[in-house]
Amino acid sequence: MIVGIILALDVVALYILLPSVSQRFLLSIWTALWHMLFPLLGFKLGSWVSTFMEDWAAYLSAILLFCIALQLLLSSRNQHVPQKALPILAIMASIDSFSASVSFGMLNLQKYLFILSAGIATFALSYIALIVAKTPIFNSQIFKIIAGVLLLAISMVILFN
Repeated sequence: MIVGIILALDVVALYILLPSVSQRFLLSIWTALWHMLFPLLGFKLGSWVSTFMEDWAAYLSAILLFCIALQLLLSSRNQHVPQKALPILAIMASIDSFSASVSFGMLNLQKYLFILSAGIATFALSYIALIVAKTPIFNSQIFKIIAGVLLLAISMVILFN
C-alpha cells in the first residue's frame, strides 16, 4: 500500500508544475486509471517472469526498483514539463508504475492492494497537486527526492532479505 503512495509522488512532482490546468478532476481520474492499468500489466509480466527465473526474481526485482529510484533522484533537478497534451503526459507519468509492478509481480506480492492503493493515491495526490500548483510555495524536486529515497530503501530491503 505504501509503494502505491510512493509511486504517486512522482505524479505530484510533475503536476505541481502545471498551474493552469482547467479540468483537474478529469486529469486526476485519467492519471489514476493509468496508474492502475500499468501495474496490472506489470504484475502479469512479473508473475510470468518469476516462473522462469524463480531463483533470481528477488534480485531482479531489487535491481529494477533501484534503477527506478536512481532515475527519480537524477531527474529531480529537471523542472521542465514537456508541452505535450495532458492525457499523454498522464500516460507517460504512469509508466514507472508498470516497472515497479513487474518487480512486485516477481515477488508475488498482493496485486489488488497495490493496484488500488496506486490508483487512489494517484487520484487524490494528483488532484491536490493540481489545485496547489498555483501557489509558488511547493517545489516538485522534494517529491521526486522523497520517492527516490524510499524506493532505494525498499530495493535494499528486498536485496538483503
